[in-house]
Amino acid sequence: MSAIGTLNPGSSGVASLPTATRTAADDESSAGSSALTTPTLVEGVKVSLSGAAIAKSSSAGGSNRDIEESGLPENIQQLLKMIRKLQQQILEKKAQMAAVMADKRLSNEEKINKLAALRGAIAGLNSGLITANLALVKVMNQSGLTPDQNLKVGSLLTKS
Repeated sequence: MSAIGTLNPGSSGVASLPTATRTAADDESSAGSSALTTPTLVEGVKVSLSGAAIAKSSSAGGSNRDIEESGLPENIQQLLKMIRKLQQQILEKKAQMAAVMADKRLSNEEKINKLAALRGAIAGLNSGLITANLALVKVMNQSGLTPDQNLKVGSLLTKS
């Protein structure tokens, strides 16, 4: 059956817009891409690090290489890595505390609240650090390490 008197884009004198047919897969991908849009950036607390801290953080990627190459038993290596990680997290929380203290935009009440939260986090990390150190001592006693290995553990602990 044909229709008489209908206009198609070619006969109306108006340029047609290209239309794309969408499939269910296209709809799902476009829905996913709209959800993956770039979030807006919001400025937060700024922390400035000393030259020593910057140097230490730049070497943090390979900071456990000395532990891995120590030849110590695996369980001792894991505890040493955990201790280093906890020590690093404590240092980060202390830097955040310094940043809160230096932030002129915060009221005294806001500073007190943020510092209390950071102190609580540090207390939890310190508790974890103590537990990890006690576990390390226990494992070292059970492993029957040689005197050289004991010295190696001590030197790796002091490097952090």
